[in-house]
Amino acid sequence: MTVWGIHIIDLLIIILFIGLVLWLGKRAATKNQDTQDFFLAGRKLNKFYQFFLNFGCSTNADQAVATSREIYRQGIGGMWIQFLVLFLTPFYWFSTLFFRRSRLTTIGDFFTERFNSKMLGAAYAVFILLLSLLGGGVGYMVAAKTMMAMTPKQIEEYSATEKQAVFDFKEYQELRKQLDTIDTEEDILRYEYLHEKSKRGELKSFVSHTNPILFYFIYALIVGIYTMMGGFRAAAITDAIQGVLIIIFSAILIPVGLSKIGGFSGLHATVPDYMFELFGSATMSEYAWYTILAMVLANLVSIIAVASGMQTAGSATNESTARFGMIAGMFTKRFIMILWALAGLIAIGLYAGKLHDPDLIWGYMTNDLLFPGAIGLMLVGILAANMSTLDASSVSYSALFIRNIYKPLYPDKTEKHYLFIGRIVIAVTLLGGIGVALYVDNLLELFKYIISVPAVFGAAIWLGFLWRRLTKTAVIIQASVCLLIYAVIPNLFPSIEAITTREAFTVETVGKTVMIETKALQADVENGQAAFVGETMKKEHVVLPVGIFFEQVVRENPKDSDSPKIGQGRFQAEIWVVSWLGIDFSRWSKAQLVALRFFFSALFPFLLLFLISAFTKEVPRNVTNAFFAKMHTPVQASDEMEKEELEISYNNPDRFKHRKMFPNTKWEMLKLKKIDYLGFFGSWVLVGIIILLLWIVVTIK
Repeated sequence: MTVWGIHIIDLLIIILFIGLVLWLGKRAATKNQDTQDFFLAGRKLNKFYQFFLNFGCSTNADQAVATSREIYRQGIGGMWIQFLVLFLTPFYWFSTLFFRRSRLTTIGDFFTERFNSKMLGAAYAVFILLLSLLGGGVGYMVAAKTMMAMTPKQIEEYSATEKQAVFDFKEYQELRKQLDTIDTEEDILRYEYLHEKSKRGELKSFVSHTNPILFYFIYALIVGIYTMMGGFRAAAITDAIQGVLIIIFSAILIPVGLSKIGGFSGLHATVPDYMFELFGSATMSEYAWYTILAMVLANLVSIIAVASGMQTAGSATNESTARFGMIAGMFTKRFIMILWALAGLIAIGLYAGKLHDPDLIWGYMTNDLLFPGAIGLMLVGILAANMSTLDASSVSYSALFIRNIYKPLYPDKTEKHYLFIGRIVIAVTLLGGIGVALYVDNLLELFKYIISVPAVFGAAIWLGFLWRRLTKTAVIIQASVCLLIYAVIPNLFPSIEAITTREAFTVETVGKTVMIETKALQADVENGQAAFVGETMKKEHVVLPVGIFFEQVVRENPKDSDSPKIGQGRFQAEIWVVSWLGIDFSRWSKAQLVALRFFFSALFPFLLLFLISAFTKEVPRNVTNAFFAKMHTPVQASDEMEKEELEISYNNPDRFKHRKMFPNTKWEMLKLKKIDYLGFFGSWVLVGIIILLLWIVVTIK
């Protein structure tokens, strides 16, 4: 028995899960007496809750879907759209210390205190609140698309339009398989027409019962209720349960998928060997080694600007608890991502060419491979994974609004009043994410936004913690310029017809046909192209043109191959700025273009900050003295000891001068202690172990 395509057993599991998290939210609400309780759980979370809070906050179902969808598209190299965070994990050892030792509630408070500027704190808050809509949109989109793939309509339920879209998709996939051998003009024109329709998202591999809009509102209502009741404490408690569900949903597909495909040997027999290359080539993948390096650098700049970072670390009882929770939670996630990667490879072997939208792959696999009950657990796991991020993030956004925008305007209100407004903000941010999910349909596009855009403020936060000479003027100018390049122009230009149709902006790279050396698959043996599976052979591979300045370049009329080209999707303003140097990008690969964009995002903000700070007025010395005196003072075991130690540091700003790495400069890094060497370099050892495990997974046969 099914309801809207969902088996009754699965529906009951979902209802039980929703009832549990709402009950936990209600229980947590009884412990919230003021804003510190609501926004920071009273700074009393122990290692157990810190572990699950960090694991839950950093582990979203959208990351699993993004990983598997990119592997489905690109091979194992596609996992770096998410797995690049592996190389960032050791740096959390220091960023977590910064956040806990600053003793602040929000990153907006950091800008207010570090630069003596409420305006900068408010500007960061506004920026992050707008960016929060993107993050919320990702969560909604993943949950909805997975639900859509798990609730397909029967063919007899299709409308005439839906039938045509599905028929055209199947024809397009057949022609695409024969792309190297198409020789009739009629077939070529038909392929070009269907290819244009595919780029516009007009082809469908199936149609679903699920109405995304209705799903978004129900989902937001559930998260909103328990988060508005219990605040950050509710997020921490529910994340402990959701963490277990995340592990279940990450692992459940693997044994069934491997069994269906014939184990690891069957996997290698059905998936081209170049798709098992950890670091893809510029020819066969969008993720060459230098692309991954560029994305790592851009993400390293951005990670410190994530709003929930300050509160996650700040809710811990002390520095060591915050660090343990962060590193343990993050590395658990990195291990789980290996399972996501394997699921993506299995998806290639089972479903290559069968889906119009790779974002649907996780739900499609679930519906095809699992049985009632297991499907319910999978869906609950996906809901839990997204909820564990949405709940903590929405509380962080609420804190930003209250502390850095609302409270400066209305400073004399009661704690009860601020809690009431904070709960309203949670509802608004959750609803705002729905608008993004309706507007943007491509998960990868959102992820690339989220990687680079936080660098607008990320560079200033890193330098603000480390370099006394950084000026308020430099931060204001740098943030304004980068906001224009990273966010305003990329969104504004696609809405201006004169730009989307301008010939200089609709240029594409030169398409080409290359010969690749690969191992024969079962299909090659069946087609008589090889004697046995695994035989080394050469194949022609067509590298299609890609847009240089726009994400997509399509024909205005898909039926007319001579019609004018128009740009669609994100405008790559970073590449446009670099093109002012006279560089010709027509023969660049997609991997090189992506790398250039992220290298620019990572390095350009620092260049501006150093140059402008050299010619602008420093922050008053009494302000920086107080800030760095606090940053150098370890967190104490009790509130009384905290007050005593901080008072000593404030009265003697040079108290820790002997511990500075560069005592007679503007740099404020302290000499590393034994625990820092163990934590940082030990994390790199764990990075190596994770990569070794990944290598074993992709080479075992």
